[in-house]
Amino acid sequence: MQTPTLLLGQTLSFAQNPFHTQLSEAVRHNTQGGVLISEGKIQQVGDGATLQAAHPDAQVMDYGDRLICAGFVDAHVHYPQTGIIASWGKRLIDWLNSYTFPEEMRFGERPYADQMAQTYLDLTTRHGVTTMASFCTIHPESVDALFTAAQARGQRVVAGKTCMDRNAPEGLRDTAQSAYDESKALIDRWHGVDRLCYAITPRFSPTSTPEQLDALGALWAGHPDCLMQTHLSEQTDEIAWVADLFPTARDYLDTYEQFGLLGERGLYGHAIHLEPREKARLREIGAGLVHCPTSNTFIGSGLFDMAGLMQEGHHIGLASDTGGGSSFSMLRTMASAYEVAQLRHHPLHPAQLMWLATSGSARALHMDDKIGNLLPGMEADLVVLDLASTPEIAQRTNRAETFWEALFPTIMMGDDRAIAATWINGRQV
Repeated sequence: MQTPTLLLGQTLSFAQNPFHTQLSEAVRHNTQGGVLISEGKIQQVGDGATLQAAHPDAQVMDYGDRLICAGFVDAHVHYPQTGIIASWGKRLIDWLNSYTFPEEMRFGERPYADQMAQTYLDLTTRHGVTTMASFCTIHPESVDALFTAAQARGQRVVAGKTCMDRNAPEGLRDTAQSAYDESKALIDRWHGVDRLCYAITPRFSPTSTPEQLDALGALWAGHPDCLMQTHLSEQTDEIAWVADLFPTARDYLDTYEQFGLLGERGLYGHAIHLEPREKARLREIGAGLVHCPTSNTFIGSGLFDMAGLMQEGHHIGLASDTGGGSSFSMLRTMASAYEVAQLRHHPLHPAQLMWLATSGSARALHMDDKIGNLLPGMEADLVVLDLASTPEIAQRTNRAETFWEALFPTIMMGDDRAIAATWINGRQV
């Protein structure tokens, strides 16, 4: 039996969704808490002194007044876009053609894919991100590279080969058959191995023919325990393009639904400009919507309706959408989500922001029984936040009269300097 490790500090966990439940019932905050971990799992969470007395053999990591919480879960990313993050000034379709597609062409070379996978995971670890759901490129090598790197780190990662057979450069197009065959081979190789999960990944309807969407729907029907990730209703000109490409479809969502690509384990990134029918069907099926606030503002897509969709009962995760999103940081992503909600006149509480970046995203990925919270039996993916990491933040935190007042400046102004430690699978990295 591995010698247990006891982390001491403030602790934050969730008993309920703070969008639907009063904070006093939804949130568990302990100013002198402890988290006992062993064999990659959280064994106990409670009062720090009590846990230390009960486990005198435990190796103690005392973080003082720093905050221990679940590691951040980034529910929609493009790791192959790491090198082109913060590229200037384009709308979605121009941005894809100018920056994304030329960079993704390089991922057919395994050494380059390996290099970028390692770089991406290094960067996200610095920002306290312990799990992400990533689009790869059309190249199976890009999936192998990310899963190999994540497996070596013991990391829980979702990924899939992006499938496109039209409206993309020749070097980035597959076919309906090759998309099916290569995705199936990757599922057989990686899905459920260690902490890895495969997501069937049509980029979005404009880059897949009906034949390819149908093939991927059949693949998902044959592997229903996989996730499926794609994009939905990100920009108005994109929606108009979809309407031209699929003239008989009822709406954008129908271009997935009619081919078997609408399901409970589906992840639909952006979902900004939804029609009433689309909202009703997504809620009825229990699908996951993923809010990408830095990307939506950076590329000029629109303002996600967090308050309205939450009130309707949707499952919503939070994501950086790197590299269309302009930061690898989930703190910056939470800050952007707050700003977007302000523009919709529905300010988000710090507890709601932290829930979105941990438990909410884990729920969207159907992994909330494994990650996204500090509970006994959960996997020991943790982040430790320094709530006074810079002079600017410290001077504001020193004036705080409540825990939430102390946390909020780190959400709004924090960066990788606020990440005092990242733990993945029970190991500090």
